[in-house]
Amino acid sequence: MTLYAPARKTTHHKTDRPRAQRPHGPPSGPRRFRIAGADLSASVAVFLIALPLSLGIALATGAPLQSGLVAAAVGGIVAGRFGGSPLQVSGPAAGLTVVTAELIQRYGWRTTCAITVLAGLAQLGLSALRVARSALAVSPAIVHGMVAGIGVTIALAQLHIVLGGTPQSSAVDNVLGLPAQLADIHPSALAISALTVTVLLSWPKLPGRAGRLVRRVPAALVAVAGATAAAVAAGLSVPRVDLPSWSSHALPGLPEGPVLGIAAGVLTITLVTSVQSLLSAVAVDKLVAARGDRSGSVPRSHLDRELAGQGAANMVSGALGGLPVAGVAVRSVANVSAGAVSRTSTMLHGLWIVLAALLLVPALDLIPLAALAALVMVVGIQMVSITHIRTVTRHREVVVYAVTTAGVVLVGILEGVALGIAVAIAVALHRLARTRISREERDGNQLLRVRGQLTFLAVPRLSRALHQLPQGSHVVVELDGSFMDHAAYETLSEWTTGHIAHGGTVETTGPSGARIAEPSPAAASDAAAPTCCRPWTPWHNHQCGELPADGPTASREGSEGPDTPAEPAEARRTSGLHLASGIGKFQRNTAPLVRDELARLAREGQRPSQLFLTCADSRLVTSMITSSGPGDLFTVRNVGNLVPLPGEESGDDSVAAAIEYAVDVLQVASITVCGHSGCGAMQALLGSGPDDLAVPRTPLRRWLRHGRPSLERMASRRHAWARISGRLPADAVEQLCLTNVVQQLEHLRAYESVARRLAEGSLTLHGVYFHVGEAQAYLLSGTDEVHSYDDVFTRVMPTALAEADGRETQAGEADVRETARAS
Repeated sequence: MTLYAPARKTTHHKTDRPRAQRPHGPPSGPRRFRIAGADLSASVAVFLIALPLSLGIALATGAPLQSGLVAAAVGGIVAGRFGGSPLQVSGPAAGLTVVTAELIQRYGWRTTCAITVLAGLAQLGLSALRVARSALAVSPAIVHGMVAGIGVTIALAQLHIVLGGTPQSSAVDNVLGLPAQLADIHPSALAISALTVTVLLSWPKLPGRAGRLVRRVPAALVAVAGATAAAVAAGLSVPRVDLPSWSSHALPGLPEGPVLGIAAGVLTITLVTSVQSLLSAVAVDKLVAARGDRSGSVPRSHLDRELAGQGAANMVSGALGGLPVAGVAVRSVANVSAGAVSRTSTMLHGLWIVLAALLLVPALDLIPLAALAALVMVVGIQMVSITHIRTVTRHREVVVYAVTTAGVVLVGILEGVALGIAVAIAVALHRLARTRISREERDGNQLLRVRGQLTFLAVPRLSRALHQLPQGSHVVVELDGSFMDHAAYETLSEWTTGHIAHGGTVETTGPSGARIAEPSPAAASDAAAPTCCRPWTPWHNHQCGELPADGPTASREGSEGPDTPAEPAEARRTSGLHLASGIGKFQRNTAPLVRDELARLAREGQRPSQLFLTCADSRLVTSMITSSGPGDLFTVRNVGNLVPLPGEESGDDSVAAAIEYAVDVLQVASITVCGHSGCGAMQALLGSGPDDLAVPRTPLRRWLRHGRPSLERMASRRHAWARISGRLPADAVEQLCLTNVVQQLEHLRAYESVARRLAEGSLTLHGVYFHVGEAQAYLLSGTDEVHSYDDVFTRVMPTALAEADGRETQAGEADVRETARAS
């Protein structure tokens, strides 16, 4: 078996570190900051996209154009360094355009910068409260509707600049002013805008090999650069970018205005930037997971840390006179697609923005404003995603989407989101209360269909429909819903009991016709049975009070003194009643559910997948531990889950016969030896003296001789100690239980049939240790061959095997080993 040897591990435990090395000493050499080639190329690609977009978004908000560059640089460097999503790119986002433009128009630029700082501080507070994942609870229809509403507002505003005019203060005013603007078109601005849009839309569709090569250059950069070159070459007189000197750059001032209005602005910026950044981070995780090359080295997003990074970036951006910052999907997708492998690419993109803002001012001043407006208008139109509309329509949430979009366009972002939440709640309540109940007759049987969720609101209609069914009839109740509350359950359960009492039969099924065990039909005599009895608890030691009131239990409770010797006989009678009661429950509740499967097994014969050899302890329920059913396991149980070596059976060949039959006849694919905590056989082995095992006097002692090799293995210094999830066992009994599993696997290899199948590669061996008190299973890590290294039992988690990596000191091992040697 392939086991793990501590000496070969590279993890730095105390016992593995060379003695000459100081545990907390300085590193052996200076650390070098290395930049991966993929990060460098990705940062350039993102920079080429972010540069024109940052200027365009600043233009759309009415803020100083330099503020877009500041936000892009801060978003890349600060959010990239401190955020929790390594590959997400932050900066000025189109989704914040409407909010920022309204704040600038109402309070001025300096106060807007102060609001941005306060919003960043609020994000840091939310991060400290660890509420980042709460933002993901917002319905996707509301988020998509908010984004679409913002996109419509942006497109309407930028359309006026594309036509050579000036946008109005609201979407409604922009629509009302559009006819006048169409009557006063500026041909030069329209030509530049048309060229920008044409290049922007056609560039990604260039065909052929040459097209694949040139498409590596971002379409936004090509469109703006082409429009700029055309305007300069033609000598067109159009408004252009005018970046003032950085010495006159406006910084934030103290907030001026009504407190409630400023608080609303802070809340709006905080809400929009947080939700957009968190949703974008989740989307980036999906993109990274879908990328098959280097995605394994990129950690998943830590949303609370990402929220803190966005807060820090907003505080710095606002303090330096920049726009609000958020995670941006377009730039993040470009970063992932370009092959970035760490947060270095995001930070480098911010550095390139800084260099461009300092060194490329003359070139940036040549860009026509119409080109930037056309770029932002296309982005706004693309924010109204057809894919999102189809998704919300498929999920029957188009009303929520439409109301949110209309609210954002007509009223505002906060108001639109609030309207969307209200409509989403109303739709959810409507679905919860909408239950359709229909009844029909098929071949003399009654079919009652229930469509939707069964809550107390549907109980009156359900009760009316149930009591309209003829008494004594066979009724099939078909439930097509994912929820049934207590009131509906009680109504259905009580009617089922009464209907059966009057000679009828009831079968409860799901939409596919599969039977549902609850509420299970119960005989009239079981009407008073406590609710602890369920089809999933036949193995549990519940008798549910089914003994008659005048039975042995009652007489024993009322007896005194002279009647005490009669208790053993009464206990036997009680046990018999318990057994009969359990068999009756099986015939009534469980047999109908498994009859078809057992009939198939009876026809086809048994074909188990594995031989499961475990202890006879009554607390081990193999089907429960392995989640197996009839026909899955060929089970052998004995005291101590022992496998006698060939030739040492002492007249008892039952285990050897079972192994031969399972391996040669049934052709099982695996053999599992399962030990357990608190094993009485292992305790007896530890408590036995040399004479007890050498000259056994009882059948139990003779059988326990087969466990003597396990005791010797544990006491031997040639074998390393078995570990359980990286720790030493709690005591000598647990250590012997673990060692016994490993030893019995070694005994299995001595059987000719097992050795042959192992050599062929058609059989595998597994070791399992079940801790009864913890209800926790541990799997032996690798059982292909026996080594002298550590035998590690790893904890079986609900989703995967998780191996701990701890190690105890040699002194602790010696103490427990000494106990075993003394035994």
